[in-house]
Amino acid sequence: MPEIRTELDFEFHSDDLPTPDLEDDLWEESWERVQALAEGHDDLIGASAAVERVEHSDTPHVYQARIVAYIRPDNIVVKKKAESPMAALQQALDRLERQIRKKREKLGEPWEKPKSP
Repeated sequence: MPEIRTELDFEFHSDDLPTPDLEDDLWEESWERVQALAEGHDDLIGASAAVERVEHSDTPHVYQARIVAYIRPDNIVVKKKAESPMAALQQALDRLERQIRKKREKLGEPWEKPKSP
């Protein structure tokens, strides 16, 4: 079983969801995936996630998920839109995971020294 980091700050907000029970599912999905990203690392100190309906005359049933990862040295912000709240959140979490992995790989690479002639 993965170790849960209780010191990880996490906020979740949702607005105008189709059903009230959906908020618990969205919170659980985002909390579990942020915990998985933090496991074994000390660079991720917290995250904030929000899911809300975006109202426009052209797109009355579009939801946007926004996630901010408080990660050293620079925070990461991702946004995704989809026709359902869960799809928007999962797509945003997928993008966040990719960006954090890329950042960690880049920071973990040793500096190349100039080659001697």
